[in-house]
Amino acid sequence: MILRQIRDIYVNRLQNLYVDQESISIFKIICEDLLHMTKSEIMISGEENLSHLKEGILLKSLESLTEGKPLQHITGIAHFYGHQFKVSPDTLIPRQETEELVQWILDDHKNKSVNNLLDIGTGTGCIGISLGCALNNSNPSSSSIKITLIDISEEALQIAAVNAEQIATGIPIVCMEQDILATESLEEYDIIVSNPPYVRELEKSQLHTNVIDHEPHGALFVQDNDPLVFYRKIMELASAQEKPLIYFEINQYIPEQLKTLASELGYQSEQRKDLNGNWRMMKCWK
Repeated sequence: MILRQIRDIYVNRLQNLYVDQESISIFKIICEDLLHMTKSEIMISGEENLSHLKEGILLKSLESLTEGKPLQHITGIAHFYGHQFKVSPDTLIPRQETEELVQWILDDHKNKSVNNLLDIGTGTGCIGISLGCALNNSNPSSSSIKITLIDISEEALQIAAVNAEQIATGIPIVCMEQDILATESLEEYDIIVSNPPYVRELEKSQLHTNVIDHEPHGALFVQDNDPLVFYRKIMELASAQEKPLIYFEINQYIPEQLKTLASELGYQSEQRKDLNGNWRMMKCWK
């Protein structure tokens, strides 16, 4: 079978899940990540016969897609802020909106020294590792930056450790298994960042089934009666620091509640929308 024929099969089989261009994009990503083809090779190889091995990989991946398995779990890779992060069912899949949070932090710290950074609920490590690499590369005064990644999940931390070793060579990165809700104090950090669980149970129906069925619920959901539990705890812990500076990814439906919480705990705050127009990011400081 030739590559173009399999591409057409993807479009046909996935038409109930994706529009044609999305299906073609997914097909190209699988070719890149699993067959290690370049974009130009995919373009010029449409009429070439595939080996049985490559054909089998593409068709098996298609079956997984039709069963609702996330693309990133099929390839084992999520592309985030110019890096390839290893993912698994034990970690949230890094998302484009979170890249905007990373960019905000980097914009705020151009030509500023950052000695240490804490990423709470790190999952794949995508936020902390991406920030460590970018700060280390762009700011000579941050060349000795130390990154600490914490998560309650041992399995997620194992993935984060692999990503740190493969992506952030030479940057000191510490992975710690820790329940932030049971934590009594934190060390002093220049930056604290967190994408905590924030989806309320009442919002579960708004998520795609492949998210509910394949991503860790502990990293996604909070109880309806206390959706701010992680934000509150992190702000309270950071209050003991001399100049706390916290960046959050937030639930788009409760920005006013978060603003009120920050004010009650003595913080000034700023919120920003993502490219989709949803309230997605928040910075807190004193």
